Amino acid sequence: MSIKEGFLVELERETNNTRRILDRLKDEDLSFRPHEKSMSLGSLAGHIVDLHNWISDALTKNDFNLATDFKPLKPTQVSELKEALDEGYKRNEKTIDTFPEEEWFTSWTMRVDNYVIAEMPKLGALRFVINNHLIHHRGQLTVYLRLLDIPVPGMYGPSADEKK
Repeated sequence: MSIKEGFLVELERETNNTRRILDRLKDEDLSFRPHEKSMSLGSLAGHIVDLHNWISDALTKNDFNLATDFKPLKPTQVSELKEALDEGYKRNEKTIDTFPEEEWFTSWTMRVDNYVIAEMPKLGALRFVINNHLIHHRGQLTVYLRLLDIPVPGMYGPSADEKK
C-alpha cells in the first residue's frame, strides 16, 4: 500500500467517524459549554471540521500562516458543520490523490505571522498537526455528548451506548 492509499483509507474512516458524531447533534446543542474555560460545543465541532479540511487548505502550502491563511468555522447550525465536512472531504480526497509521493517529504511550516509554531515534513504535519489533533478534540466532543446525555457513537468499535 502506498502512502497515498493509506491516507485515503484514513481520510474516509476518520471523516465518517466525525460525521457519526455530527449526526447526533442538534442546533440547540451548539452553545453548550461544560465549563467556563471550555470551548462551546459548536466551536469545538467547528475546530474539528477545520482540522479535517486543513488537508486541502494547509498542506497544499509550504508555509501556513494562521493569521492570514485561516478563517475558523463559526457554525450557527449543525447543517453548516456537515456541509463543510462533506465539501472538505471531496477536496481532501483530491488533494491526497494528486499529491506526488515526494511532496509528503517537503518541509511544511505553521506560523502565526513571524512566530513559528511547527516545522516538519508534510507527512508529519498530516499525522501530528492534523489527524492526531482532530482525534484528540473529537474525543473531547464525545465527553460533551455524554454530558448532554446524547448516545456516543462508536469510533473504533462499539461504544458503551451501542453494546447490546
